[in-house]
Amino acid sequence: MNLKRRNGFRAIAALLLFSFAQVGLQVGLASRLDRTTATSLAVQIVGRLTTKNNQPITVNGLHAATGASVLTGATIETGNDQSATVDLGPTGSLEIDQNTRVVLTYDEQRNVKAHVLSGCVTLRTKSGATGEVISDQGFTARTNPAADDSLNNCPSPTPGPPPQPTGQGGLFGLGRAATIAIFAAAGAAAATPLFFDDNPSPSAP
Repeated sequence: MNLKRRNGFRAIAALLLFSFAQVGLQVGLASRLDRTTATSLAVQIVGRLTTKNNQPITVNGLHAATGASVLTGATIETGNDQSATVDLGPTGSLEIDQNTRVVLTYDEQRNVKAHVLSGCVTLRTKSGATGEVISDQGFTARTNPAADDSLNNCPSPTPGPPPQPTGQGGLFGLGRAATIAIFAAAGAAAATPLFFDDNPSPSAP
């Protein structure tokens, strides 16, 4: 009888030990999954839209205004006198000019690409991120991942030389050439002999 009781106690103890082990294993796996899920959610990037004067623009064919989410692969379109910015957090941002249509893609590795179908954009990337801008008009460029950088598919035209001053300087602001001509004419006039004398000397009687 005592032997049976001892065997029964051993069986119960073994069962309890197995149960505790299973519970501990499940708790450990759940904790690891929670940490993995939290890490995955932490690195996910969601673009945030800001529009000029909070005017709605078009994202994937629908109206969107300041505060809207812009997911990767979205087609963004602005109209006349409309502009917008998509904030990509640690990656950078995309500034969209008026009358522009662009497809924006990005990922968790901080790669971002703007495919400009029409119009102009400025892509700004932060150090460690890689950006690319291409357009249907033939523009293709990438940012430098080693530093903060930016790209614009519609660069400002190179300014020409400053205009030469005209009608300035010289006598009374007439310019150097006109002043020289005036002094030359005056010299020529001074060298010309007088043909008439308004007050001739009286002739001798």
